[in-house]
Amino acid sequence: MTDLPKYDETIELLIDGVWCQGSDGKSETLENPATGEALATVPHASDADLARALEASQRGFKLWKAMTAQARYTLMMKAADLIEARKERIGRLLTMENGKPLAEAVPEVQFAADATRWYAEEGKRAYGRIVPARMANVRQMVLKEPVGPVVAFAAWNFPSSNVIRKIAGALGAGCSIIIKPAEETPGTAVAIARCFQEAGLPAGVLNVVFGAPAHVSRVLLASPIPKAVTLTGSTAVGKELARLSADTLKRCTMELGGHAPVIVHGDADLDLAARTLVAFKFRNAGQVCTSPTRFFVHESLYHPFVERFVKLASELKVGNGLDAGTQMGPMIARRRLAAMEELVNDAVAKGAELKLGGRRIGNQGHFFAPTVLANVPADAAIMSNEPFGPIAPITSFSSFDEVIERANALPYGLASFVFTRSGALAARTEEALDAGLVGVNHMAVSTPETPFGGVNESGYGSESGIEGLDAFLRTKFVTELAAL
Repeated sequence: MTDLPKYDETIELLIDGVWCQGSDGKSETLENPATGEALATVPHASDADLARALEASQRGFKLWKAMTAQARYTLMMKAADLIEARKERIGRLLTMENGKPLAEAVPEVQFAADATRWYAEEGKRAYGRIVPARMANVRQMVLKEPVGPVVAFAAWNFPSSNVIRKIAGALGAGCSIIIKPAEETPGTAVAIARCFQEAGLPAGVLNVVFGAPAHVSRVLLASPIPKAVTLTGSTAVGKELARLSADTLKRCTMELGGHAPVIVHGDADLDLAARTLVAFKFRNAGQVCTSPTRFFVHESLYHPFVERFVKLASELKVGNGLDAGTQMGPMIARRRLAAMEELVNDAVAKGAELKLGGRRIGNQGHFFAPTVLANVPADAAIMSNEPFGPIAPITSFSSFDEVIERANALPYGLASFVFTRSGALAARTEEALDAGLVGVNHMAVSTPETPFGGVNESGYGSESGIEGLDAFLRTKFVTELAAL
């Protein structure tokens, strides 16, 4: 094991441009999921703190909206440069609080810099249009303007990219924002927010709060000040936030849970599919909303695919994300280990074959072995409940119509994946899948410039791309009769 660096971030609230602790002294301990070590103390915002953040966001919005898109661009580009310059340090913080390997953490922080630059640029292109009028001497204009102060909630599994999509999207559109990052991974968000503050962001434009999620959401969403809410989280939480937002008719962007099918057609490149899927399935210990979680492999490739997949998964190095060569880190919390065991035991009891793993690793940290289940029956809980962990349930199919029906059988529709050598079969499968994201022969469905979002109970609205900016804009129509 290497000499591990110390966690060197002070977790604070950011309210009205000032870093502070919670006014009532409430807090919780931040734990390293790989070691169980206490890393820091996370302050909770009191109701008075949340009220100050709301008022600050209203003042900050007026300042930020009044700035030109070029001025906002300049400041955001400075912040992006600071994030990039500090990506190694922020990546270490991310690994210590989340557990994922440094090889995943540092590129995720780079994504934050890239996304900030993307939104800074795109904010200069929030174009309206002129509509030819039916009457003489009339000019008709469609304008885009920022929707207003935003409230954002970000999940722990991607502490950098979940946070930055919301911060940079709101700022690029001209909105202020109050963001509540996950208490499990606060330091990454704090470090990123410090970059924006040091770049010269006006007070109140970006506010960062922590606290009991249900209470914070109720307080913030009851206020008429925020005009939009954006969440990365579970479907259950998304439904609750939508209900809370309904009383004040806040615009919602919901990036929620999934249960991604992957279809390996009979003509697929078996080695490419197996290598690609092992790498992506066990990324972040399977704690990825777009992780392939239901494997459907054509019967002609089924047995060799399972054999190859198991071999590759068995060679993964599991350990502390700060250790050289680690390919998979721990799960975020001890409770998730019991959830994994329950899913494995249920599947085996219903006839699945445990080909690999299925158990906890060691007595320190929250490690669960890369796990492969074969011949998983449709009534196994894992085929309908998203595992959000390092378990790959694999089953076979025989016909196109059969596999599409099975892939689309759940109410979720975030990501889906297809492996085939045939362009025609790829197109046919893409059109048939009921999902917001489809990856064919690779898994890269998330970039700063492309829309990211699901359908059905995986949510609505998109982050990233021009669609991500539009989520923070509203439309105003102006019709003007020229003075005669």
